[in-house]
Amino acid sequence: MKRQLLQLALFSLLGFAAGLPAHAQSGALRVSAIPDEAPTELQRKFKPLGDYLKKETGLDVQFTPVTDYAAVVEGLATNKIDLAWLGGFTFVQAKLRTNGAAVPIVQRAEDEKFTSRFIVPTDSKARTLADLKGATFAFGAPSSTSGHLMPRHFLLQAGIDPDKDFKTVAFSGAHDATVAFVAAGRAQAGVLNASVMDKLVESANPNAAKVRVLATTAPYYDYNWTVRPGLDAATTQKLRDAFLKLDASNPEHKEILALQRASKFIPTKASNYDGIEAAAKSAGLIK
Repeated sequence: MKRQLLQLALFSLLGFAAGLPAHAQSGALRVSAIPDEAPTELQRKFKPLGDYLKKETGLDVQFTPVTDYAAVVEGLATNKIDLAWLGGFTFVQAKLRTNGAAVPIVQRAEDEKFTSRFIVPTDSKARTLADLKGATFAFGAPSSTSGHLMPRHFLLQAGIDPDKDFKTVAFSGAHDATVAFVAAGRAQAGVLNASVMDKLVESANPNAAKVRVLATTAPYYDYNWTVRPGLDAATTQKLRDAFLKLDASNPEHKEILALQRASKFIPTKASNYDGIEAAAKSAGLIK
């Protein structure tokens, strides 16, 4: 399984990055995000934020959706993306790929203590994680922090090896897709990040109504906004300031923050993600 994941990541780096724009246009800020939700949802969430960043920086903000996590990492490393929304594990991959030159600038306050939730169908007899042994299981994307790496880490800590103790392991590709997998019976259990689960419940998503939370992980650092190596200091500072200036008491800002499921943005640093890097090494997902 681990070898397959590494091969998949390498294939994705070589294949999907080819679809990104090769050169920056003058005065443009090229932005992307890991595809942890449906493409239409990512576009909906980013539009007000993109308009705000354009106003604050004076740059033409261009959002480039991708279909693979690894494409965002490669896009940052090859200067095809200037700013990217990354999960903690994806940031670690970007840091390693760029020899530490990719810089995380802000994270949501919520990302200091992020969690994942294990879900089962509402009528499942499972009451603990141990009850999932022998079950079919769905992670999110292979490079997802909250949909794969950290849940895998906590399962191993609980004495459950996903590669040995689950009947089958599938990767849904995104958090909302994992809920759909479990709701439709394509997997007997799955895991996704708490923020997306809350959003699906709040929006009365029909799939969310068919599952229940079995367990919640311990907290860990997760998402951040990262700039590519070599992005000029002035632009980097404008972006950092723009995020930090967002204030929920401002009606315009409140909408942006709500779409990002953030109370506010706070500064971050690469060392915040050392624990995720250690977990990835322990799981054999990076060397």
